[in-house]
Amino acid sequence: MDVRTVDTVDYHTAGEPFRIVLGGAPPIPGDSVAERRAIAIGAGAGATAPRPSALDDVRRLLVREPRGHAGMYGGFLVPPDDDEAHLGVLFWHKDGYSTACGHGTIALGAWAVDSGLVPAPADGTARVRIDVPSGRVTALVHRAGGRTTGVTFRNVPSRVSALKLPLTTSRGVVEVAVAHSGACYVSVPAAALGLAVETGQLSELVAVGREIRALLAGAEAVAHPTDPRLSGVYGVVLYDELPSPDGVLSQRNVVVFADGQIDRSPCGSGTSARLAVLAAEGRLAPGEPLRHESIIGTGFTGRVLAGGDPLGDGVVTEVSGTAYRTGEHRFLLEPGDALGTGFLL
Repeated sequence: MDVRTVDTVDYHTAGEPFRIVLGGAPPIPGDSVAERRAIAIGAGAGATAPRPSALDDVRRLLVREPRGHAGMYGGFLVPPDDDEAHLGVLFWHKDGYSTACGHGTIALGAWAVDSGLVPAPADGTARVRIDVPSGRVTALVHRAGGRTTGVTFRNVPSRVSALKLPLTTSRGVVEVAVAHSGACYVSVPAAALGLAVETGQLSELVAVGREIRALLAGAEAVAHPTDPRLSGVYGVVLYDELPSPDGVLSQRNVVVFADGQIDRSPCGSGTSARLAVLAAEGRLAPGEPLRHESIIGTGFTGRVLAGGDPLGDGVVTEVSGTAYRTGEHRFLLEPGDALGTGFLL
């Protein structure tokens, strides 16, 4: 029987899934991870490129029911851009291929060390360099007693392109902030839209997130200053201010990304965007922590490193969290399966 098999190892980072494809995907040509992403979405397909749908068949198989779900996230391992990095990755979700993924970078760092791909001390920190479509990022994998205890994701520079951009929505006029942090994120207080970041209001949060994304399609503020492949709103960060009795700035958010997907974590690259905005607003000094909580109550801690300008050349951010392995899988697609690569509800 001609059975298609795909092998994965799955992690969750603060509740958000990340499915790492170890085998079963076709090779993707290209001289860089960014070029491989272009080929994967068909923009760079040429005579030597695989049929884009061959790779996309695997993505759909893993992200759709009955083997996945609409909130699934994952990545194809690919060669890095050069020998200075340990690995490369193409991030994917139900609607296609993203340019950045902080929670996925945290999971990949944990996997690279736990699998033995990158040597690590029993106690201390290992540095895992990963090439992603938006550039080179680093996962600092923290170890104690021979176990991974946490990962700090160091992102590409994050830059603010708008702080108080007026936007007319179905819920009134609001001011939004726009930041590029490997992907483009729009931030808006949920209260300004008459909402709160609560699971009971999730459908309304998703609806307004999709609306804001559509309203800003083609806007100057969402255009990346140097790389058009990174332009366009990827995620909308709806956030609440939280009490800070210990003086640590605290917020809760839900990130609505792609076509209405919900990040169960506080969103790694979205947290980088929030850090850049808070720094530009003068609310967060270099080195000061941001306690960032997700809609399910999980958390990241982020900070802006010294140097840089969020309104100019950008700031470097670090986001710390945990990732845990949830399973190792061999997915099958048998001949005659009428559902094929699956379905979405």
